[in-house]
Amino acid sequence: MLIVFNYCFFFLLLLFCPPAQSTFQVEMENLYKNLFEEDEPGGSILVIKGDEIKFMQSYGLADLQTMEKITKNTIFNTGSISKTFVANSILMLQERGRLSVTDDLNKHFDDFDNRQIAGKIRLVHLLSHSSGLPDSRKVNDQPDFFLTANDQENFEPLKRTQQLNFEPGEQFQYSNPAFNGLALIIENRSGQKWQDFIKENIFNPAGMVDSRITDGAHPTWGVAHAYDQVGNGFKENDYGEYPTFTAAGNGGVWCSVLDLAKYEKALNAHIFIGKESLEKSRTPLVFENWTGATNPHLGYGWFIGELSLFGEDSNLGEKIVYHTGSQGGFRAFYISIPDKEVLYVALFNRPFAQYRVVMQEGLNLIQRYHWFD
Repeated sequence: MLIVFNYCFFFLLLLFCPPAQSTFQVEMENLYKNLFEEDEPGGSILVIKGDEIKFMQSYGLADLQTMEKITKNTIFNTGSISKTFVANSILMLQERGRLSVTDDLNKHFDDFDNRQIAGKIRLVHLLSHSSGLPDSRKVNDQPDFFLTANDQENFEPLKRTQQLNFEPGEQFQYSNPAFNGLALIIENRSGQKWQDFIKENIFNPAGMVDSRITDGAHPTWGVAHAYDQVGNGFKENDYGEYPTFTAAGNGGVWCSVLDLAKYEKALNAHIFIGKESLEKSRTPLVFENWTGATNPHLGYGWFIGELSLFGEDSNLGEKIVYHTGSQGGFRAFYISIPDKEVLYVALFNRPFAQYRVVMQEGLNLIQRYHWFD
């Protein structure tokens, strides 16, 4: 009788206990597992629904010299995902009455050579990459200078502008130095270094204990180094090798995938910006003088809609809010489906050809599982 009872109990466990891995986990693993060798640079991927982790896996090495493995806690440079932190800081200062996104640049800078041009451009234009300011930095001609050039030094050439590429609000043109300028405005209006403002007002209340921001020196512990593949090997390409890393306003935030999940949760809980600010930040800004070939797809620092990400072949049927990141050998993406409480993030320390494929196929998988509803 005891033997029969034990057998039946074991059978019931098999019948009612969930398998160690769901089919979704297996399919996501199949999407990524052949991309990275154990002794090469790789990445960390997270899919989360509400508070429930649906997939989390790390691959490869964070540092080829020490052979340190990438884990869920490894921090990577997030590249231009950093811009969303800058944008949210501007919105916080607006909520506190320190500035307005409708302010023109003359209100925050008194040294533009052409005050008329500065008077046309508002903070909202910088936030949405629609200012018309040309990127007049000579990064290719002065790579040694821009290896150590800070936010001020990266934004300074734009103050010499005498002719815009287009009138503010007419078109989209991605601008890294625009966010160096916004970082300087945060410092001016908050009265502290903008890196400290983000630590105190975003990282700390969100519980992002591992996250950091480039502030002169490269983070030296717990971080992934970035690499480019050269022949059959890899060459480091990050801080010290790739210009503009020191200019942190455009790409200086370092996070783990778990901390990015905390960031999204804090945003949706309105921990540091209110509901109205969040909704506006994730709604396309439509300027009356817009002449762009496609409909506007940017809010305050965020891109909105799958069309701009994947093109017309994508039909997910849900609102997508996202940002990608690319700096040196780092690659990253952050995709939120806010109506379904789904977040799909990934951080890599090497470029790879299937980068867009895993983004789209991962989202297609999540959709096939009905957004986990």
